[in-house]
Amino acid sequence: MIVWIVNPFDALPAEGHRPLRFWLMAEAFARAGHDVVYWTADFNHIAKRRRTPDADALARSAAQGIRVEFVHEPPYSRNIGLKRLWAHWRWADNWAKAAAKSAPPGLIVASSPPLSAAAKVLRFARGVGAKVVVDVMDAWPETFERIAPRWMLWPLRRIARANYLGADAVTTVADNYAALVAGYGRRRPARRFYHGIDMSGPPPDLERRTGDRMKIAYAGNLGSTYDLATAIEAVGLMDGATLAVAGKGAQESMLADAARRFAGKVSFAGYLDEEGLRRFLASADVGLVPMSPESCVGVPYKFADYSRAGLAIVSSLGGESDMLLAKYGAGASYRAHDARSLAAALRSLSPRLAEAKAASRRMAEAEFDATAIYDEYVGFVMAERSYAFSSPKTRKPTRLE
Repeated sequence: MIVWIVNPFDALPAEGHRPLRFWLMAEAFARAGHDVVYWTADFNHIAKRRRTPDADALARSAAQGIRVEFVHEPPYSRNIGLKRLWAHWRWADNWAKAAAKSAPPGLIVASSPPLSAAAKVLRFARGVGAKVVVDVMDAWPETFERIAPRWMLWPLRRIARANYLGADAVTTVADNYAALVAGYGRRRPARRFYHGIDMSGPPPDLERRTGDRMKIAYAGNLGSTYDLATAIEAVGLMDGATLAVAGKGAQESMLADAARRFAGKVSFAGYLDEEGLRRFLASADVGLVPMSPESCVGVPYKFADYSRAGLAIVSSLGGESDMLLAKYGAGASYRAHDARSLAAALRSLSPRLAEAKAASRRMAEAEFDATAIYDEYVGFVMAERSYAFSSPKTRKPTRLE
């Protein structure tokens, strides 16, 4: 079967970042014998610059059974804002025009967000008789309620509802997103598949410690979603703790200024490629998830990155993330935006740090193994039976085979 995966965000091979959800998913479909077309943007969402495709990497992907198609998207500089929404809207429009010129697939997996792209996918699929799985990796428009009144978001909420109700199947990256989808009126339940990570390679050295200091690491975007100012303040309250930050973002300068008060306790590594990130995390003891519950995130990529590296995890997300930490004994929780609460959580973790690191690695093996997750994903969508619609009219709902 021809399978299309439609996602403008995720990194591609040779772009320096580890393979993310939709590329790992593409590899699983290819392993199962399907011909995969991976639709992405010509704008790099992570680096915020125009993509320059690597011909050798694309040739290797094609040999693997994955053909990459680039669609033009206007640039944007911030992850939350009207300019990004407009850029995704234009990308969705450009995708629909390109899709109309291509050999139609039997199945399309569309990421949500962007809402506009999933809407275009559903419209296209009805015309060619393809089945659609909407994969919910973030809560749009709910996440925008932090910066806009709820009443202003009704047009986006209307699109989200149409996407969830119109899809043949809905999958999500966390249980709270599955509950969100049900709240829009979808009767058939969404199926949750956590973000996966490649678990191959030698296991981490869980006994590694240099000196008496607890080494805390944060890897990711330095934007307003992540409260690193509180983390810097918390480390300043502690003896024997350091914080290393890897990543780029709008708050980088402000955070560097805040860190100057605690000379020698906070360092910045900048943006790291996949190998650099592995080394960075291998030198740490604790991985930090400084996110507010209002972000609507259930279980972020960071849980997979940190747990694969065998780091204990300290999180302010609450909800599903807290339940995972408690289930495995893999870390500790703290109140968002509360430096004293974070410092207390880190101190409570110190006596059982070795145990929490080992538990975190067990959590990675049980919950985030990419091969197991995405092979199961393929099995689920290919066995799906009860579809919301059948098109063209002469076609009856059948298994995705």
